[in-house]
Amino acid sequence: MESYSFLYSSSHRTGLLSGFQRLRSERKMCDVALEAGGVSFPCHRALLASSSEYFRALFGETTAERLAGSISLPVLKPEGLDAILDFLYSGWLSISPSTISVVLEAARYLQVETAVLICERFLIDGISAENCCCYANLAEQHALSNALEAANQTVAMEMGTLLQESRDDLLELNIQSLMTVLDANEIPGVKEAELIKLALDWLDENGPLPLLKSNLLLSRLRFGLVGASDLANLNHRAMATPLIRSQLTRALEYHRMGPAQPIRQSRQSTLRASPNRVLLVGGGSSADWPEQQVLAFDPGSKKFSCLSSCLPLRLRNHCVCSVGGFLFVIGGEEVKEGDEDGKKSVTTATSNQAWRYDPRFDRWEQVASMLERRAQFTCCVVEDVIYAIGGQHTRPDTDTHTSVASVEFYDMTIGAWRRGATMPCPLYGHASTVLDNSIYVSGGLPGNQGNIHGSNHGDNQDGNREGSKEVVYWDLKGRVWEKRASMSIARFSHRLATAHGYIYALLGMYEPFCDIEQYDSLSDHWTRLRPLLIGSFKYGMACMPSGNLLVFGGRRWRDGQEVIMKSVLEYDTKKDRWREICQLPRPLTGTECTLLPLPD
Repeated sequence: MESYSFLYSSSHRTGLLSGFQRLRSERKMCDVALEAGGVSFPCHRALLASSSEYFRALFGETTAERLAGSISLPVLKPEGLDAILDFLYSGWLSISPSTISVVLEAARYLQVETAVLICERFLIDGISAENCCCYANLAEQHALSNALEAANQTVAMEMGTLLQESRDDLLELNIQSLMTVLDANEIPGVKEAELIKLALDWLDENGPLPLLKSNLLLSRLRFGLVGASDLANLNHRAMATPLIRSQLTRALEYHRMGPAQPIRQSRQSTLRASPNRVLLVGGGSSADWPEQQVLAFDPGSKKFSCLSSCLPLRLRNHCVCSVGGFLFVIGGEEVKEGDEDGKKSVTTATSNQAWRYDPRFDRWEQVASMLERRAQFTCCVVEDVIYAIGGQHTRPDTDTHTSVASVEFYDMTIGAWRRGATMPCPLYGHASTVLDNSIYVSGGLPGNQGNIHGSNHGDNQDGNREGSKEVVYWDLKGRVWEKRASMSIARFSHRLATAHGYIYALLGMYEPFCDIEQYDSLSDHWTRLRPLLIGSFKYGMACMPSGNLLVFGGRRWRDGQEVIMKSVLEYDTKKDRWREICQLPRPLTGTECTLLPLPD
């Protein structure tokens, strides 16, 4: 059998189109004219039918237009038809922001899908705050799902600018886009009251709408983010439907829940906020004079900002945590400036106070105080319950320090603290974390030794004035704390964190080395890992959703003196790798960290 080859010439296809374009420009062999807006465009049936499903059907064997010399397309603009014909004859599509509408209309009407895809890409690449509403309407009109998604997202992210500079564009936005935007979990820099006003103004501008559509639009608003007095003043007719009235009633009930608000969160009361920020609460550039300003760290941009509201107290050796989008600041030593005999003095007193910060309204509120005064204790959250563990307090009248073994937890349903399972011995300067809904406590300075139930891993041989290696845990279902494998290093004022199913112990005070270690609860075993870059203590630490650990500031010894640091370190728990990612705005020590969503 004789062999043969298939050889392809890419220039032939280009030449074929060029030939048709030349014949069209010279008006030779054209067998049909397309008319739009009083303008005639001589064309070739064969090329049109081979490039468009619309023309293939139009020139079918049984249609009246099969032999017609002229075909009118009254729905198209001549500019749009001209651009699509140029594309069919050359492969080049001419688009600009001023012509995209008519070009897309012609491409969709004539079923030139390749041109439609090019138009969609043009929309996506060109979306900005100035045109996002217009492009969203175009994308919705022509069912361009990708462009519609991109335009809607831009509208949400640029809402603050649009409300100030392009409100008329928002009032012309199609209802599907507006509903999608009001569904967004992040709308930076815009208060919910502004979104409510926008929705009501849109209904006035585009109404009256069927009741179902009006309800669908308004039900996407988050009335729990609006103050009770402002809710009472919403008297628009569209708010009078049973569905919306019930949502308003639930929002008012939410405002009356008081202590239970964090555990009664719903979409209606959830902030439209950026992903979690790291809050740095308390501490300062001096170990003896903590600041009241609260720093917020954005892990994405690696930038710091300040909350507009300051911490009500100057605190050190306190604890912080977050529940349901609220920040809690608990216990610690309150530092005050006094005046004795005309001389300024600084006094400290152990506190049992608990404060709650609501980022929805930028407001601090004092909640029920703990049963005991605590400093150098730990707190952790299990299933939206805050546990305060151990610590010590100082009696101002005798200046004596008393360590405690007690545990208490904050019951938000009643807004009160209740007793939990007491630890085996008094303990302060320890660390705690949560793994599988169980609380683990390690290290610290113990008081009198007590009996610990559980596996035998050796007794604590350290004296009461030395840090402990011991680890105990409480699964909350039992009534006692149980012992687990001890750390390899005795630690005091250190940190514990949970990531990817493991517990990590980071260095504390008085440790000569920077070693950290990892605990596997399945094997009940600790493993040494790569040490920190720089040895420090009294630093802040946060565990990110990725599992990486961030370490903020702290103090270290240099040339026999304590130096307060500005470094922000990141530990990659999967790669066992440390790196410095940025610097604090100023040296910082004694801060406590937690994650909290914040409005921009």
